[in-house]
Amino acid sequence: MATGGKNRDGRAARERSRLYEARRQFHDGQARRRTRDNLIAGIVGGVLVLGLIGSQTAYFLAGPGAPAPAPSSTPTPTGTMPAPTPTPTTTGEPAPTLEPTPTPAP
Repeated sequence: MATGGKNRDGRAARERSRLYEARRQFHDGQARRRTRDNLIAGIVGGVLVLGLIGSQTAYFLAGPGAPAPAPSSTPTPTGTMPAPTPTPTTTGEPAPTLEPTPTPAP
């Protein structure tokens, strides 16, 4: 009957070893899954941020958020400006003289 106790102890040891190995494999699998999920979330988050930046840039450069173009003025030559010449009228009335209007002081 001494062999029955050894067999029982050996069976219990094998069962403990099997359970330990199963728990260890489960834990390792969970760690790998968490690492994979974090990597995927980081990539998706990065793509999302780049997409948002791109859409904001496109909106403000080409969309309704773009500033209206300012009218451009023609450059005037430096120095003295020639006085405008009056055009002759055919009705016999004297041509109006063009006199500069005084600019009020601030």
